[in-house]
Amino acid sequence: MRTFVSKPLTCALLVSMLLCLVGCQAKFVMPEEDDGRTALFNGADFAGWKMFVPDEGVDVNTIWSVKDGVIHCKGQPNGYIRTKKKYSNYKLHLEWRWTAKPTNSGVLLHASGPDDVWPRCIEAQLKAQSAGDFVMIKGTGVTVDDRAFYDPAKTYVVAQKKHDSNENSPGKWNTYDIYCKGNTIKLYVNDVLQNEASNATDTSGWICLQSEGSEIEFRNIYLVPLH
Repeated sequence: MRTFVSKPLTCALLVSMLLCLVGCQAKFVMPEEDDGRTALFNGADFAGWKMFVPDEGVDVNTIWSVKDGVIHCKGQPNGYIRTKKKYSNYKLHLEWRWTAKPTNSGVLLHASGPDDVWPRCIEAQLKAQSAGDFVMIKGTGVTVDDRAFYDPAKTYVVAQKKHDSNENSPGKWNTYDIYCKGNTIKLYVNDVLQNEASNATDTSGWICLQSEGSEIEFRNIYLVPLH
């Protein structure tokens, strides 16, 4: 005995089977790979950070504050906030913008030793029009384009960026993507490779954000481990 199934019913069954198949397949779609990022700034407070200015009589909370997921720094007096943990082999991402006349600031990498206005470190410069420069502070050194930038007799040694400034105008956000792996460091400003160093004398330490001029803001600060 033959059983006849109408065409409309057959179509309905096929659609149902396809929907079921799609639904089953959806259960096995893998999520995007977790890059293992660690948020250094939680968007709410300074958990995980230490504030420093040399004058113990200064209330650091009058220099640094957080509002709407953004770190605000007045820029004076000189000092910094730094991570309480030391880091190595990472990609550091952060965003910054000037909210007043652009002056000076910096991201201090591999900082170590006693807290000081100018700790031993390798600075990724944020001075206006100079973002992408390296500044070796207190005896650190790197090699850029086969030239050694190292002079322990000097407090500062500067290795200038490769290209003209590509910083955005005041009030607009900029991105810094900094790759530290082994004894190498790469600095990307707004997605442009502005500097690249090897043979870094220091390869781990605190990460600091400077107060060194006028009002500046930071946001979206995180690390991705590099292996």
